[in-house]
Amino acid sequence: MNTKTNKLLTAVVVLQALTLAGQWFNPTYTSSAQAQVPDAGAQRLQQIEQLKDISAKLDRIAATLDGGKMQVRVARDDNAK
Repeated sequence: MNTKTNKLLTAVVVLQALTLAGQWFNPTYTSSAQAQVPDAGAQRLQQIEQLKDISAKLDRIAATLDGGKMQVRVARDDNAK
């Protein structure tokens, strides 16, 4: 190998050593993973509450339709002429 290649390889090794030393002596650059376990019971309760809300809204729609208080108007399409 020639001297240019040796100098380049030496520079790479020195930079890798500095990177390794930096991570070894100052590990604050890497953050630790903090897993959060989901609370399945709380998620299910939230889903049940949302389903109750949807059911109440559907009941109101059904009551309106059954009561006959709804009027439907058909708008004419101006492009159909």
